[in-house]
Amino acid sequence: MIEELLPGSVVAVEAYGAEAAVDDAPLYPEERAVVARAVAKRRREFTAVRVCARRAMEKLGVAPAPVLPGTRGAPGWPEGLLGSMTHCTGYCAAALVRAGDLASLGIDAEPHEALPEGVLDAVAAPGERERVRALSAAHPAVHWDRLLFSAKESVYKAWFPLTGRWLDFLEADVEIRPAAGSATSGGFRASLLVDGPLVDGRVVRAFDGRWTVGRGLLATAVTVGA
Repeated sequence: MIEELLPGSVVAVEAYGAEAAVDDAPLYPEERAVVARAVAKRRREFTAVRVCARRAMEKLGVAPAPVLPGTRGAPGWPEGLLGSMTHCTGYCAAALVRAGDLASLGIDAEPHEALPEGVLDAVAAPGERERVRALSAAHPAVHWDRLLFSAKESVYKAWFPLTGRWLDFLEADVEIRPAAGSATSGGFRASLLVDGPLVDGRVVRAFDGRWTVGRGLLATAVTVGA
């Protein structure tokens, strides 16, 4: 799912079902230390997504290496690589690219179901909630509230490596666009409501992304060009 949302320069590796819940794959000692006291579910997710990450490194011709969480949990990649990871029940994925090909990227996957009561009000501005209502009326088979949440997660994952700063859910206004003739894929634009990052001498004021729905999941991805 993720790979179809990303440019050809990005390598993505996904795992579904049992493959996304492994807990016996080898970890580097420093990785094992991170989850030594974690609950079983956290250890499984941590391990499975790193299996995906190392497979992606191999596909890029890079020697496998530890992926340790840094500030605010952002993954630390080997020198010369950029990437993003995501996991939810029954699915995980990692996407990697050589640093010269993109400035940043972010991916997210979520179960294709409605957000819990009250979450949309916490993460979406009035205009965004109105657009979600309009999309829900036009295409009721898609959980647009969860898709908006996922898009904002991908935006944050692309934002943080460029800025090292927190981005609140209400500091980016996301407009979701279904593809022509389809309610299961499309694009979105996140207009930043705070000062954007400086990338190669230009200020980024909006992040563009893509989305898809299928297999009981929805996925979003954002890329920022170098």
